[in-house]
Amino acid sequence: MDSRNMDKALELYAKLTMGEEIRRSHPENGSLYEEYYQNAEVYEILNQILKKLNLNLYEYKEALYLSAGEGNRVFGYTNEELKRLMGLRYNRELYMAYYIMYRILLCFYQDSASYQYREYIRLEEIVKEVSASLSTITRDLSIYSMEEIEENSFKSIALLWEELPMVTGEDREQLRASRASRMGLAKLVCNFLLSQNLFVDVNERYYPTDRLKALAEQYFEEYRGRIYELLERGEEHAEY
Repeated sequence: MDSRNMDKALELYAKLTMGEEIRRSHPENGSLYEEYYQNAEVYEILNQILKKLNLNLYEYKEALYLSAGEGNRVFGYTNEELKRLMGLRYNRELYMAYYIMYRILLCFYQDSASYQYREYIRLEEIVKEVSASLSTITRDLSIYSMEEIEENSFKSIALLWEELPMVTGEDREQLRASRASRMGLAKLVCNFLLSQNLFVDVNERYYPTDRLKALAEQYFEEYRGRIYELLERGEEHAEY
């Protein structure tokens, strides 16, 4: 094994885990992209490292993107970490946030074979999509109370969504990200996606970044059922 190739593979790994952009057109890291695709040993070393660490590498428009593998305790988030990061208190609120993320992805992609079919999304459209998708469940919720429903079920998040107002009185003039309303919760989720470099906000129009497109087109279809498993089983770990 050539020591130079090992150094290049380790440099690629370090920059990817630090969130640096590895793109062919990048003025500083473009040469590393070329090393990955043109040097077979660098390619093999890097992929062996990532496999051992349960990390996934995706390519989109001549750029590389890293994502934690399923159940990755080091590079992914636990439920508790996500609740703290997003300012949520209860598991059902977190499961609701997962479901909102899932519906957002479906607004852009129906499956891994489909092209992105909309350019951006607004908060009102997210709320409308979530409400419509839960409508078949919420029609039958009048006979239930939160105490009677398991916290990690679809009925639980449907009841939570049904009980939330569209906006709170405090938010009528300027919407804030919060747990207290449907619009506030949708904005809280969008803020999280912005912080993870998955969305770009242009006058409250949310555009998917190339990182989100890479994950959606090459990763999301494989794990699209994961949100259902989380809601059914209430597992401790989830990747985004």
